[in-house]
Amino acid sequence: MNKTNIKKHSINDLLEALGDVPQSDGLYVYVGKEGITHRPFPYPFRSDNYSVFLLVSGSIKIQFNLITYNLQAGDMVLVSPHTVTHMQEIEEEIVMAGVSFTLNFAINSNVTKNEMDTFDFFASKTVPHLKLNKEEINSISNLIELLHKNNTRINPFYGREILTHSFNLLMYEIAVIYRTNNAEVKAKITRKEELTIIFFKLLEENFKKEKRVQFYSDALFMTAGHLSKTLKEVSGQTTGELIDAAIIMEARILLSNPSLSIAQIAEELNFSDQSFFGKFFKKHMKLSPSDYRKQE
Repeated sequence: MNKTNIKKHSINDLLEALGDVPQSDGLYVYVGKEGITHRPFPYPFRSDNYSVFLLVSGSIKIQFNLITYNLQAGDMVLVSPHTVTHMQEIEEEIVMAGVSFTLNFAINSNVTKNEMDTFDFFASKTVPHLKLNKEEINSISNLIELLHKNNTRINPFYGREILTHSFNLLMYEIAVIYRTNNAEVKAKITRKEELTIIFFKLLEENFKKEKRVQFYSDALFMTAGHLSKTLKEVSGQTTGELIDAAIIMEARILLSNPSLSIAQIAEELNFSDQSFFGKFFKKHMKLSPSDYRKQE
């Protein structure tokens, strides 16, 4: 039932929507010169890449994983793959600058383990939303423009090295701003935090078909109790609670599409029948799926 799936877009889809052409493989840098007044993607979608967006001017109402953000000039968001994005309303003509890149690009750019640790802000459960001051805006804008230049006009002498260092320089500058705004964030993630990140990735890939705690503990070669204790310590929720939360979030997103029936959504989420899905949803949301849809 492909029609029930939330659309997934690649970097090339982004290019097509913006009327732009491909740059280097796995990296796209956008430097907005003209204002955008219409939404290139008016529906919820997922991306298969990492993205950094800086709102240079204007304002937009946008959702990431059902959380609404009212972004203003000087706001920057860091979006990881599988995040559900929904551009709801461009309130005032926007000008943006941004970078989208695949994990393969980062790996092929010889990003070291230390650098991947530095970029762990992309592993946050929520979409990091940073408010930049004038100095930070100028710094990030200049680095994005430098990266754009090096990504569209590869120099035959050390072109790849220049591109890689330009990319890493931008990422380090973002990391400095992120950690300045989140002083409590550790420079290095702990083993338990690393395990939690791995669990979230496993959950993203399997939650529709695998709802059993045992599946995840077996995949991570640990007891169900130890996994749940670790996740509770890091995220505040047990394994079962995190599985249920992932299913509920997906259900809420699918319910926002009026063309989908409750039965179709139940099937997409691999519930045995519509009734079982309805009981599960009501247990967590205190509303039946149909009542939730009406309320929304």
